[in-house]
Amino acid sequence: MLLAPLAGITDLPFRSLVSQFGAGRVVSEMIASGEFLTDRPGTREKAELGAGIANTSVQLAGRTPEAMAEAARMVEGMGAQVIDINMGCPAKKVVGGYSGSALLRDLDHACRLIEAVIGAVRVPVTLKTRLGWDDASHNAAELAQRAESLGIAMIVIHGRTRCQFYKGKADWRAIRAIKEAVSISVIANGDIVDTASARTALAQSGADGVMVGRGAQGRPWVLAQIAADLFGTKAPLIPTGMRLVDMVAGHYDAMLSFYGTELGNRVARKHLGWYMDDAATASSLRKSILTAKDPDYVFDALPEALLGTERCAA
Repeated sequence: MLLAPLAGITDLPFRSLVSQFGAGRVVSEMIASGEFLTDRPGTREKAELGAGIANTSVQLAGRTPEAMAEAARMVEGMGAQVIDINMGCPAKKVVGGYSGSALLRDLDHACRLIEAVIGAVRVPVTLKTRLGWDDASHNAAELAQRAESLGIAMIVIHGRTRCQFYKGKADWRAIRAIKEAVSISVIANGDIVDTASARTALAQSGADGVMVGRGAQGRPWVLAQIAADLFGTKAPLIPTGMRLVDMVAGHYDAMLSFYGTELGNRVARKHLGWYMDDAATASSLRKSILTAKDPDYVFDALPEALLGTERCAA
């Protein structure tokens, strides 16, 4: 079970929380190698591993072999135990910079990047990509074969093309062609949010495991729960009542500590919103929490927001 890299979401506080529940591996937010090397504000924080978190992959994207290799050496020096190469991001800014899924249109150049990263580090290197650029060019199987020959240790396939972005449904059956083309582990990704979708994705793709992204938003235990249901690992203790309040408060506090109060408060809003979605928090209280600038108010309001007035009184 892997936690997908999600921009602005899978930062150190969230990865740490997901890891505490028992995820197999968590992946950092995508880091642009060029920005990382120039020390652009915010990029080093994305790669921050945190003491004692051994199951973290650091994901890199880039367009030149030299920058990718140097960035890989640097994150290995920071303690990364696995480096993941992004060749699947569909965002216009990334694709326009000839990175991410744009590399599916030039497999020779994609392989030069892979070779440079593998040659620069001693830790395992993995790859995340999509089925192809569009429906007329499903070439992920060819990329997977070439990547395996260069030394890629594992490949994650999002079951959409770049031109689909996140529209429609992920085609898990199409991932089977990639699985059958290589001997390394293949992980299915896309629209996997719970045990039922994970089970279907595995059956249709023949993949060795699954990667969960948006399904973990507001539910940091879901990866461990899926693993327990499908593979018989230890089931997580899903927090309820005051345990849930304490978990959310701890996550909020970790974000304040990591980013500083002002930025941390803003970054936390999306996570608090997801927690309150599941709790069906009253709209007026939800709005007051998500617009609050005083962390003390947020801490004080969380019990009512997550448990409701009656349960808090009880």
